[in-house]
Amino acid sequence: MKRLGTLDASWLAVESEDTPMHVGTLQIFSLPEGAPETFLRDMVTRMKEAGDIASPWGYKLAWSGFLGRLVAPYWVEDKKIDLDYHVRHSALPRPGGERELGILVSRLHSNPLDFSRPLWECHVIEGLENNRFALYTKMHHSMIDGISGVRLMQRVLTTDPDRRDMAPPWSVKPQRRRGSKTDKEATIPAAVSQAMDALKLQADMAPRLWQAGNRLVHSVRHPGDGLTAPFTGPVSILNHRVTPQRRFATQHYQLDRLKALAHASGGSLNDIVLYLCGTALRRFLVEQDQLPDIPLTAGIPVNIRPSDDEGTGTQISFMIASLATDEPDPLTRLQNIKTSTRRAKEHLQKLPRSALTQYTMMLMSPYILQLMSGLGGRMRPVFNVTISNVPGPQQTLYYEGARLEAMYPVSLIAHGGALNITCLSYAGSLNFGYTGCRDTLPSMQKLAVYTGEALEEIEDLILPPKPKTAGRRKKAATASK
Repeated sequence: MKRLGTLDASWLAVESEDTPMHVGTLQIFSLPEGAPETFLRDMVTRMKEAGDIASPWGYKLAWSGFLGRLVAPYWVEDKKIDLDYHVRHSALPRPGGERELGILVSRLHSNPLDFSRPLWECHVIEGLENNRFALYTKMHHSMIDGISGVRLMQRVLTTDPDRRDMAPPWSVKPQRRRGSKTDKEATIPAAVSQAMDALKLQADMAPRLWQAGNRLVHSVRHPGDGLTAPFTGPVSILNHRVTPQRRFATQHYQLDRLKALAHASGGSLNDIVLYLCGTALRRFLVEQDQLPDIPLTAGIPVNIRPSDDEGTGTQISFMIASLATDEPDPLTRLQNIKTSTRRAKEHLQKLPRSALTQYTMMLMSPYILQLMSGLGGRMRPVFNVTISNVPGPQQTLYYEGARLEAMYPVSLIAHGGALNITCLSYAGSLNFGYTGCRDTLPSMQKLAVYTGEALEEIEDLILPPKPKTAGRRKKAATASK
């Protein structure tokens, strides 16, 4: 038995038919050279024949008491897990393009998970053009956050293209961190000791949390100091009620290209990501005559998980930054975003690491209460859009000799937040995943296109022009491929 933390349990509490709280990963592989026709069928068969199921793949929910589902959920091991149910083999009509893949993933991501089983599914999708296939895996947010989800999928992969007979993701056990406790150590004396430590921590952290709350209140009264507070964004078309059906779109950029912009502008990679998203959103809203007079705000998850932690659950904090969508000048827009993120980081860094979970709950409680009370999408949002940047593996990886070409995050949305943009780095690239409500945000796929055009625009403004000869050589090299 493993008890859920407060933040993990909150994702269960806000689950509804319209707002399933699962997240996913879409991995695109190229088949190994000389792969037989039965390569994928044989791979799926081996996946389903896996022996031991590692945590958290074998966990399913249980509740104790009359109000257990609300206040006391915990995980138990499913001793009879049905891999025929969890592992599924699908096919696109050949040759399947990115559009057909996006339609299928949108449909799969719209379907809720079965709460009577372990909360995950894995779909092997064949028929993708250029001799490729895809692996779409989804898992409930109460089990993983973005960082742990990437690490969960990464630990099964290898840098060796010749390795075969590899285990599926659900059979690879995480490496325990030094000093971590096993589930067997969850005795009553240990639980009492942990409770006393938690009470002492709450008492020690209360003054710091009070100061953090005061800084947010001060920023509302004095917006000129640059710190963006909750509930200061407008009510936009992104912030109404959502329906169950999702849309999913992707975009792919070379990481060096974005880092060059960050260096030239004196900002960070995250500043450039926020600029691209904010600029795309500004154009999207202008075209629909729906651009608010005050800037949209972004809720930005911040990882607080140690680098060697392969555990599960949610270990994130949050900061809020302006997207400067009210600013028509691109360079001023970028500068305003840089100022906002700098103040948000300074605000978060004033808190000790041990207080970040409590601060996250303080910051996110209004958002969670909106969803639980049915007020989500019916009042001013805590922030307008979620934008996150998740670091992924930087080496080229393989599974059964199949090369991992790209990896895209597929996230969740909720009432009051009809759009989520998550970026994931991999092998020198940054992959954008746009998850939106099919009905609330029609033509959402345009955002992916507008992000690319925003990138070209800011490059022209702040990077030195490329020599024409180099451009001609590059085009010639591309044409020769």
